Amino acid sequence: MTNSDQSGASPAAPRASAGPVSRLRNYFLTGLVVAGPVAVTSWIIWWFVTWVDNLVRPIIPAPYLPETYLPITVPGFGLIIALFALTILGFLTANLVGSRLVGLGESLLNHMPIVRPIYRTTKQIFQTLFSGSESSFRRVGLVEFPAPGMWSLVFLTQPPTEPIAKHLPQSEHVSAFLPCTPNPTTGFFFYVPKRDVIDLDITVEQAMSLLISAGIIQPGSEEGHDKLAALADAARTAQATRKAARSPAN
Repeated sequence: MTNSDQSGASPAAPRASAGPVSRLRNYFLTGLVVAGPVAVTSWIIWWFVTWVDNLVRPIIPAPYLPETYLPITVPGFGLIIALFALTILGFLTANLVGSRLVGLGESLLNHMPIVRPIYRTTKQIFQTLFSGSESSFRRVGLVEFPAPGMWSLVFLTQPPTEPIAKHLPQSEHVSAFLPCTPNPTTGFFFYVPKRDVIDLDITVEQAMSLLISAGIIQPGSEEGHDKLAALADAARTAQATRKAARSPAN
């Protein structure tokens, strides 16, 4: 009888003491999972808008600023002006007169010894990132690096041009960028034989998430949603267990 009483009492005691703490912990983690990404995303957007405003507002005449007529500062006004100015610049560049002016400006920059390499490199980076050509990162692959049996993600672009290809071994090569973790803006660039690359059926965005999270966010998984659902289920289970433990006493 004593053993029966002990066996029936011992499981109930930990539930009674740990139930409220476990529930509060799960509620807190659930709220953190929900609010954390929203807070970080909002902060990044606010930082970007403020940064653009601080760059653009000083060059706008005071009579054209909203705060000249309103008692508050309108956030994002500088960003709107910047987007409008870039659109107008693109429109003017697309016509004959604008293209000639851009060509004249580029010719001037190309004759400046120090400015020329900086401008050319920056222009190529922007063209690669924002163009729809095959030179941008559109494929993700695996290469055996840094040692046999160890594999790393790479972003693949176009094959090397003739001046470089003629100095490479007689096999088809591709341009590969191997980003670092957790900062994928740095890494290693190299030419690798195409036969040594394993193509992956994932997007560049998924690969970026995998790299930045150091493998926590795996492609093809709904981990964030699953964690949130698991925390909510754990909270409900703890609450139900707590009620069930109290029922016999009542």
